Amino acid sequence: MTTTPTPTSTTPTSSATTPPALASTTPTSSATTPPALASAAGTWTLGDLTVNRVGFGAMRLPQRGEALVEHAVPRDRDEAIAVLRKAVDLGVNHIDTAAFYFSPLRSANELISSALGGPYPDDLVIATKVGPCRDASGAWGSHARTAAALRGQVEENLRQLGRDHLDVVNLRIVGTDSIAERFGALAELREAGLVRHLGVSNITPEQLAEARAIAPVVCVQNMYGIGVRPEYEDFVRGCGEQGIAFVPFYAIAAAGRQGGATAPESPEVLAVAEAHGASPAQIRIAWTLHQGPHLLAIPGTGDPGHLAANVAAGAIRLTEEDLALLGGLHREPAADAS
Repeated sequence: MTTTPTPTSTTPTSSATTPPALASTTPTSSATTPPALASAAGTWTLGDLTVNRVGFGAMRLPQRGEALVEHAVPRDRDEAIAVLRKAVDLGVNHIDTAAFYFSPLRSANELISSALGGPYPDDLVIATKVGPCRDASGAWGSHARTAAALRGQVEENLRQLGRDHLDVVNLRIVGTDSIAERFGALAELREAGLVRHLGVSNITPEQLAEARAIAPVVCVQNMYGIGVRPEYEDFVRGCGEQGIAFVPFYAIAAAGRQGGATAPESPEVLAVAEAHGASPAQIRIAWTLHQGPHLLAIPGTGDPGHLAANVAAGAIRLTEEDLALLGGLHREPAADAS
């Protein structure tokens, strides 16, 4: 499933169980040194679509501060568009979005269409998700559960993005009940040509098996990161063994979720960051990428400097000592896995 990264530095391991022990690569902000590109961590395929393992999450684009709340402060439109264009310039070709990513005046999908559409780059893969519902005010409603409601959400994403098909659609789930009817509805849209590939989000291993019995699944999007859901190690590894990408969300924010990283950083992450001349956020991104070649990072930001740093995290090579230290932190019983 993997392809060889383009840089001449050591290639990330193809093992889903043993992260690479490579020399560190310190991201640089020097004006004379070319910026690190999203290809530095290698590639993975979502079905027949090849993406760089460092992508971009659009949740934070429409607003400043906390995302997915009714009274969010809209981000400057030109700033958001500039960030998207810079992401593509840095080699990002996997963007994660959703029609419910919006604030007053701003929609992530509309920003993506304005910044990158007309036409979109040939290699750009846009993944969106359906299931959650927000009304025009931004208030949350019940999840879409019928075929008609899910088709309506797919069509809404198509209109907003200005496309005739969606590259990847993730069915986001709340709860542990059967997803067969909902995933089956999306499988029908895939057969009709409106959707190219399917994924699932916020799901259990049992729900993944249920979905795979209906149609191919190219990715799983679940909350995961240092200290977040260590009990899912076998699940993460199993996805790789099945050729399925694992796409962690809130890998930086952790328990801060859509509000961002708010808790004081741990001494372990700070120590590794200092050793690599990197930020704690970069170390958190790098750690997730070291958990297997099938892990794809989708850190989001509306800040150009943070964007460049997030992309550069794909070039950081953690040592065995780094991974042992961070692994111990990850497995601490007190970790917040809610």
